[in-house]
Amino acid sequence: MFFKKPTSKTLKILLHSSQNPIFSLINHKAKNPPYTYTQTKNYVDVYMKWKKDQYLDTIEHIHKSIQLKPIISLKNVIAQNPNGCIPISDVSKKGLHFDVKIKVARFLRQYPSIFEEFSGPQYNLPWFRLTQEAVEIDREERRLYEDCKEDLRERLKKFILMSKQKVLPLKVIQGMLWYLGLPEDFLECLDMNLDGSFRVVEMEEGLKGLAVESNERVLSVLQRNAMKKGVYSNEPMEAIEFPLFPSKGVRLRRKIEVWLREFQKVPYVSPYEDYSHLDPNSDIAEKRVVGFLHELLCLFVEHSAERRRLLCLKKYFGLPQKVHKAFERHPYMFYLSLRNKTCTAILKEAYCDKMAIERHPMLRIRNKYINLMKESQVILKSRRVNNPYVERPKLDLDLDCADEEEECVEIGRL
Repeated sequence: MFFKKPTSKTLKILLHSSQNPIFSLINHKAKNPPYTYTQTKNYVDVYMKWKKDQYLDTIEHIHKSIQLKPIISLKNVIAQNPNGCIPISDVSKKGLHFDVKIKVARFLRQYPSIFEEFSGPQYNLPWFRLTQEAVEIDREERRLYEDCKEDLRERLKKFILMSKQKVLPLKVIQGMLWYLGLPEDFLECLDMNLDGSFRVVEMEEGLKGLAVESNERVLSVLQRNAMKKGVYSNEPMEAIEFPLFPSKGVRLRRKIEVWLREFQKVPYVSPYEDYSHLDPNSDIAEKRVVGFLHELLCLFVEHSAERRRLLCLKKYFGLPQKVHKAFERHPYMFYLSLRNKTCTAILKEAYCDKMAIERHPMLRIRNKYINLMKESQVILKSRRVNNPYVERPKLDLDLDCADEEEECVEIGRL
């Protein structure tokens, strides 16, 4: 970097001590000149040993989210049918669409407390409807969407306002609806779901996007909490220290601890502010990226997300190519869980200081579905114990078994 050259010491002395008007202009009213935020203690390539966190690895609504998502999708298909039930033929060939790795009928039978199977009116084929408990939770979910429409819309607005041009492709938003707690069909009725601050625009490559027009200054969760504590006055280039929550047994190397202390003193750039003037190789740019990830996870239902799902956001949010490294470089802020054969990034503050971040209204509903998932396990176990030799009555499963097990692929719509 520039100040690692042999002449850097001389230049620093000139900039600080010279009475020349040219140099004094540079330092005028500048508490910390821009060069002081150059990343002189970079530890990008330092190996950070991963340490398991038992508490964060056992939060049900985070780690059952992958199973719950296809359940909710199939539940919606059944609930939206005028008859309240569907033949298996309606969904048997859509395993990839619902991200179901096994045959759809077999998947539905794994959750008898949510999906009730019965013989159809013709040909003795399997049909499915929702149990009474699932129907009641579905009604409560729909009421919540109406009652919290403004809150959910505000979260979407903040998500778009953090982007580079204050506009995002509809396909990117569609891929984030689950994390934002919005219904799957949210973008199908834009006129009903959005207010006048949103508008649909044409983007490059023929994509349609959703833009937000707003002149109001949006404060991040970090800024609001710092102002409540009286440690932030909302001045330009003011520092905010990130809340740190060390996991048991996690220790940083000494040089990283020194770097982290200095990093906390670097000015905080809100994810809603312009960042185009920042040097991408500086500590201040690094702090902006970490602040963005913090704010993003604050908006999500579980305050977590599969790390690979976030990589698609790099292009539209001005994130560096190796943005995933930020989770590893800041283990006191983020935890990477390796459960479910995937890597899930979790915001520690949401679970170590529950008063700091507002609880997402959709979380309560998802926990109720998860309770039904747990009840299903009890029901299936009871069936196996009480009827070890009794087989399920045979149905004509031509439609159910016609498909071979569909290979699971990543949903690459983003």
